Amino acid sequence: MRTLAPATHQFDSRDPDDIHQHLATTYGTRLRLRARDGDYRLTHRRTDLGPVRLDDLSQSTDLAVGIDGLDTLVVCEPLTGEVNRTCDGEAVRYLPGDVHVVTRPHQPCTVDWRPGRVALCVLDLALLTEVSGEDGTADALRTAGLGAVPPDLARHWRTTTAYVRRALLSEPDALGSPLVIGATARLLAASALALCGAIPPSTTRRDTADAGDATLRRAIGYLEEHAHLDVSVAQVAAAARVSPRALQLAFRRHLDTTPMAYLRDIRLRRAHRELQVADPGRETVAGIALRWGFLSHSRFTARYRATFGVAPRRTLYG
Repeated sequence: MRTLAPATHQFDSRDPDDIHQHLATTYGTRLRLRARDGDYRLTHRRTDLGPVRLDDLSQSTDLAVGIDGLDTLVVCEPLTGEVNRTCDGEAVRYLPGDVHVVTRPHQPCTVDWRPGRVALCVLDLALLTEVSGEDGTADALRTAGLGAVPPDLARHWRTTTAYVRRALLSEPDALGSPLVIGATARLLAASALALCGAIPPSTTRRDTADAGDATLRRAIGYLEEHAHLDVSVAQVAAAARVSPRALQLAFRRHLDTTPMAYLRDIRLRRAHRELQVADPGRETVAGIALRWGFLSHSRFTARYRATFGVAPRRTLYG
C-alpha cells in the first residue's frame, strides 16, 4: 500500500484558471470545465491518507466537467444540489442521499454539477486490489455498474465515511498514526468494493488444504512480531506462504475470527500493558489507543472494558 505522510489541504478560489489547474492536478486527469456565470467560486478540503483521499467540495454555479478518465476509483455523495453524469451514452441524475461511482477506471465521462456540495472518496486501485486479494480487481471494476447504489449499501457507505471523517476531525493526532491510517484506508476500500458489487474470491482445493494448523502458527507468529506495524492480510498471507483466502479460512476454521480481528486483539493487549506501566502525567488513554491503531476513543474504551473488566483510564491511574 502506498504510504505518504497524511495531511489536510484546503483550496478556495474564484479564478477559473486556478480552479481548472487545481482540479486537473488533484485528480490526475485532463478536465474540460465550463462554468455558466462569471461569479464562480470553488472550495475544496482534502484529508490525504495516502492511498485514500477524502474530499469535500463546494461550488457556486452550474459547472460542466469533461473527464478523460481516472486512474483511481472515485465514490461521490451529493450533499446539496444535484449531479448529472453521462457515461457510455447513459445519463443518470444523482440527488442528496444518493451514492455513486463517478466513472469506471480509465473511462471518460461528463458531469453536470449544479451549485452545491459533494463529498468524494478517491481510492488507489492498488489498495483495492490488496484488500480484495484478487489480482483482477482493477479489470473487474471496469465492468462495475454506474447507477446509484442500492439504499442499504448507500446507507452503510454514508455511515462508514461519516464515522471516519468525524473521528479524524475529533482526533487530529490520528493522522500521525500509521496503524490508524492503514486500518482506516482498508475499511474504506472494503466498503467501496461492496458498493461495486465485488465478489469474494472463490475457495480452491488448495486453499482448503492450506488452511491448517501450520498456516495458523506461521500467521500468528508474524502478527505477534509485527503488531506495531501497519500490516495487511496480503502481507500476513505471504509470510504464512498461503493465499489470502487460505489465511482467512484458517482463522475462521480454527479460531472463529479473522486475521485482522486477531491483530486488533493483539494490539489491545499491547495497549493494556502500556497503560499498566505508563506515567499518567505524561501519557493519555487516547494517545496510547491511537498508537495501537484505535481511531475511536469511545470504541476503544468499550472494547477495553469488555475485555479487561475496567475502563482504560482506571488502568492508567492505577
